[in-house]
Amino acid sequence: MTVQHHPATALQGAAILPLKDGRDGGLVFTIAVLSFLACIAVIAALAADRAAQGWARQLAGSATVQVRPMGGLSGPEAAAQAAEALAGVKGVLEARAMDRKSAEALLEPWLGKGNIPADLPLPQLVTVELDPEKPATAAALNQALKAAHLSAAVDDHSRWMADVRASSDTVRASSAIACLLISAAAGAVIAFATRQGLAARRDIVEVLHLCGAEDPFVARLFQKRFAGLAMRASAYGALAAAAVGAILRLTGGSDGFSPALPIAWTDLAACVAAPVLGATVAAVSAHSVAMAILREQV
Repeated sequence: MTVQHHPATALQGAAILPLKDGRDGGLVFTIAVLSFLACIAVIAALAADRAAQGWARQLAGSATVQVRPMGGLSGPEAAAQAAEALAGVKGVLEARAMDRKSAEALLEPWLGKGNIPADLPLPQLVTVELDPEKPATAAALNQALKAAHLSAAVDDHSRWMADVRASSDTVRASSAIACLLISAAAGAVIAFATRQGLAARRDIVEVLHLCGAEDPFVARLFQKRFAGLAMRASAYGALAAAAVGAILRLTGGSDGFSPALPIAWTDLAACVAAPVLGATVAAVSAHSVAMAILREQV
């Protein structure tokens, strides 16, 4: 008695498309580079977003008041009275009049250290630390200053917070767009490799068809091969990106890399998803292209 096997089942164990091929070096390198760039973009976006959130919290937790001398009061005297009046406002933790030395330190980045004349008039500033749970509003601060009969301008940093949040949104959107473009590029590379692979193995495909293998079976062979290749290459790129991120984290010490890019160890965990995403993109691209080509050959 002769036992018959389904053609697809009989062919499945054969090494029709080996997972590793000496000609795949360039393809592996290209996908690894794309994976590296995607991981670096995500790590940078996470760090930049953390920095923006930190700056936003700092701005939301403070306010600055510029006091103008009036009614016979000198600048320092008016600032001291303003600090006393603001300290009693609900939602204010501390109000402190800034001395001249601190005011000069604010100007040094623009004028240079030691370049500020002693007779240069500087604004009288009061720094206000707000309760992070229930911060005092600018209106409440203005009310207290008016009640003390002081002329002052309150800056609650709302304009700066809006700029910081806008920058954070821009960074997140840019990172998402970069990852989408890199994924599209990886898909295009895999599609090209699949097309070339089918062209190079046209005789094998014809034999498979003669044995009874249908197009979905042939397409799955290419899907499996390029998904495995992309997973391996993406893992190489992810490991390289994680290594670079770790070096930057160690270089920056407690600041991560810099205050503007505070890389955390948890950011490196984003690299774990790269091989899975790379394999998914490759599988979808290879299968769809293979099916399209096989249908054209019918």
